[in-house]
Amino acid sequence: MRRGIAATALVASLALAATACGGSDSGSDKASGPVTITWWDTSNATNEAPTYKALVKQFEKANSGIKVKYVNVPFDQAQNKFDTAAGSKGAPDVLRAEVGWTPAFAKKSYLLPLDGTEALAEKDKFQPSLIKQAQFEGKTYGTPLVTDTLALVYNKDLFKKAGIDLPPADWADLKADAAKIKSKTGVDGYWGSTQGYYSMPFLYGEGSDTVDASAKKITIGSPEAKKGLTAWQGLFDGKGLHKADATADAYAHIQDAFVNGKVAAIIQGPWEITNFYKGSAFKDKENLGIATVPAGSTGKAGAPTGGHNLSVYAGSDKAHQEASLKFVKWMTSAATQEQIALKNVTLPTREDAYTTKVVTDPGIAGFQKALTVAQPRPELPEYSSLWAPLDTEWPKVATGKESLDKGIGNARTSFAKLVPDFSK
Repeated sequence: MRRGIAATALVASLALAATACGGSDSGSDKASGPVTITWWDTSNATNEAPTYKALVKQFEKANSGIKVKYVNVPFDQAQNKFDTAAGSKGAPDVLRAEVGWTPAFAKKSYLLPLDGTEALAEKDKFQPSLIKQAQFEGKTYGTPLVTDTLALVYNKDLFKKAGIDLPPADWADLKADAAKIKSKTGVDGYWGSTQGYYSMPFLYGEGSDTVDASAKKITIGSPEAKKGLTAWQGLFDGKGLHKADATADAYAHIQDAFVNGKVAAIIQGPWEITNFYKGSAFKDKENLGIATVPAGSTGKAGAPTGGHNLSVYAGSDKAHQEASLKFVKWMTSAATQEQIALKNVTLPTREDAYTTKVVTDPGIAGFQKALTVAQPRPELPEYSSLWAPLDTEWPKVATGKESLDKGIGNARTSFAKLVPDFSK
């Protein structure tokens, strides 16, 4: 049922208490029994989901009046599945949404504003930039659960063998370091990704972006953006620089090479920390170096802020929304976030969850520092969609099948279709 049902209608109120109009198993709910809410968790089914399943049981034990129907939905399917389900008023009560989905679903009125609710009772405890990126048109539609960003991850031993004491400060340093590492160790110093998301630090390092949301302008073709992308393109060719991999398995190839000591440095996110430690190069966790992404010619570094929010479905009835808000508050509390960080090696979204136990993990401690240059996404529902055209063009540019100017031009054309009211 929608939010517009009159609160003064007694019969309707009883019906709301007894039914679940979201994705809950409403047939099992009774007016005098517990409320059952459905949670779609989009975390990795193997590495992360077991922790969330255990937390659900803890929540139910602490809240006898609420049951949680846990459903793990593959991340790459969840956005479309929720979009379809919400459009037919059959979505889950709670969704673990990638931060880019939050404003997009809020624009469609699928999400409940959380300002002033139990779910954001401790709003001031969360990193302000994460709250900002959960907002749309002045209202907050998600409570930050986990966060992430990109960083330069590197093999300390290989850097040491090459006589390099510090990680590179900028992209020129990275190129020079790669050549030294190749000369001293025979191993490539750096392997870059051709995916659009991984090109963002090169744009941010020049003070640019794919678009200027406030000015409603497409900026991927600006001189600043081209300068950053020229630096990105230049890291696929040269001594110690691995050639671009445009195959479907490129991500796995890069990751495997790094964790097994076949390449000294890559740009990667904290979602791979546990997999780093499984590699032969990082049996000793202290060998994993983590630094902010190198800076551009402006002297400033920047990387995209990622992560996931917990959002509540606006189409659920009052009883299920209230139960959902209580669940969201509990799941994003400092104590629960500490448990998640310790079990899944992911980054909390509130400072009071970075306890002594949490930061003893070198991966978490390193990425926490990398968050200092993380750049929040603008309040633009289409923003995350802009990376798809880059995923099409950048592999062709990186492998020499297309010029950078051609790739940028094609990306601009695609952007114009996604944000038709933006100027070029």
